[in-house]
Amino acid sequence: MQPNPKILLSFDVEEFDLPLEYGQAISQEEQLATGYRGLEQIGGLLQLPGVCTTLFTTAFFAAHYPEAIKALGSRHEIASHTYYHSSFAVEDLQQSKNKLEEIAGKKVTGLRMPRMKPVHPSLVAAAGYGYNSSFNPTWIPGRYNNLHLPRMPFRKDALVQFPVSVTPHLRIPLFWLAFKNMPYITFLKLALQTMRYDGHISLYFHPWEFVDLSGYRLPPYTRRGSKGTLLVKLQRLLRHLSAEGEFCTMHEFITRNL
Repeated sequence: MQPNPKILLSFDVEEFDLPLEYGQAISQEEQLATGYRGLEQIGGLLQLPGVCTTLFTTAFFAAHYPEAIKALGSRHEIASHTYYHSSFAVEDLQQSKNKLEEIAGKKVTGLRMPRMKPVHPSLVAAAGYGYNSSFNPTWIPGRYNNLHLPRMPFRKDALVQFPVSVTPHLRIPLFWLAFKNMPYITFLKLALQTMRYDGHISLYFHPWEFVDLSGYRLPPYTRRGSKGTLLVKLQRLLRHLSAEGEFCTMHEFITRNL
């Protein structure tokens, strides 16, 4: 095990537009309100001693809840999740960065594309970002096949590409859906194995996952745990991981290691 491994916990802070993917209409007002309720749900976790995170935030969400984002930015890293979660134009890269910096009062160096959509590194660098965390180096049927991409963060020219974590060798994904649906002991074992092997682990979730989603016509695997058990499960995971590692934002990790 590498000494003092790092826990890179991140949340995609966004409008809750998931029902649109399954043909269910949902207003922008409800998308924003559900996302904000989720942020309130995880508020206690974000205040735990020693916990720091990277919050990839859409500028649209931040513009509606600027005081909350500014307050979170005093302790956590604010990064860009582009401007809107449901649509994208190239100019959103720069405009979201500018808006988030205005709201948080801090420099924004990181980007994660909604739904891990690919984006050309030259566009990301041109917009002034230092790193991009927009790929999951595994195969998710119906979504993407990134088995050819590196598992570990790497720098190319001025930009760092920072994948989310998958297990060594078999590349079992450790993203939010895996955490929801795997038995806890299985996920913990894989997470600890990855953190020990790589010297860090990069995990991501969404605040809206922690809101009761039973009223939406969504597949059960996307709703599992949303009635309250998921937050307890995540707090348990963080306790187990922090027994062997320490929390670190993505910007801090890159500054120290890459």
